Amino acid sequence: MGRAFEFRKARKFKRWAAMSKTFTRIGKDIVMAVKEGGPNPESNARLRAVIQNAKAANMPKDNVERAIKKAADKDTGNFKEALFEGYAPHGIAILIETASDNNNRTVANIRSYFNKCNGTLGTSGSVSFMFDHTCNFRIQKEGLALDLEELELELIDFNVDEVFEDEDGILIYAPFESYGAIQKYLEEKNMEILSSGFERIPQNTTTLTEEQMADVEKLLEKIEEDDDVQNVYHTMA
Repeated sequence: MGRAFEFRKARKFKRWAAMSKTFTRIGKDIVMAVKEGGPNPESNARLRAVIQNAKAANMPKDNVERAIKKAADKDTGNFKEALFEGYAPHGIAILIETASDNNNRTVANIRSYFNKCNGTLGTSGSVSFMFDHTCNFRIQKEGLALDLEELELELIDFNVDEVFEDEDGILIYAPFESYGAIQKYLEEKNMEILSSGFERIPQNTTTLTEEQMADVEKLLEKIEEDDDVQNVYHTMA
C-alpha cells in the first residue's frame, strides 16, 4: 500500500473529530454546490457527492434538506473558496482550504494565527507544489462483483493511483482532474459511492521532536478552529 493509504491512516483519528464542525463544513459544501448547479441532485453531480458525504458523516436528512432549501434562496449568499499557503515553525509547510463569505476577515484571521505562532504566511504557489492534489472515492464492498485487482484494471484509464480496502469500504485515489470521470463511471456501473472528496497528500514529510511538534500543533489547532477553514494539510510526519 502506498502514500494515500498511509496518509489516510494518519489523518483518520485527528481531523474533523467534532461533529458540529463537520456539519458546518458540509453545509457550506451544499451551498456552493447548489449555487453552482441547482438544488436537484439528479442533475447536479457535485450536490450528489455532498449528499453522499453528509450521509457518511451521519448528518440528519432534515438538516441536509434544510440546507439545500436555504441554499436555493436567492437571498442566501455564496461562499468563495480560497487556498492559503505558509510555513509553521521548524519548516513545516501548511496548506489551508477555506470557504468564506468575507474574504477580508478570513485573510486577517489566517495571518494572525501564523504571526502569533511564529509561522509565516506565504504567497500563492509557495508550498502547494509540495503536495499532490488528489480525489478519492469510498465505495461499498458488499455485493461488488469485482475483486480489488479487477477493479484497479477497470479504472486504469482514469489514471488511478491506488485502490485499497479498509474496514469501511474500498478506497480509490486518483489525480484531482479524474474526479468527474470516475464519479460518472461508478454511477454508471451502479457501484454505491459512500463518500468522495479531495485531499492534498504531502510528497515528503518531516519528523520533529515532541517539543517541535507541540509548536506546530499549536498553530494547526488555531487554524482548524476557524469557522472559515474547511481543510488543513501539512508536511509534519
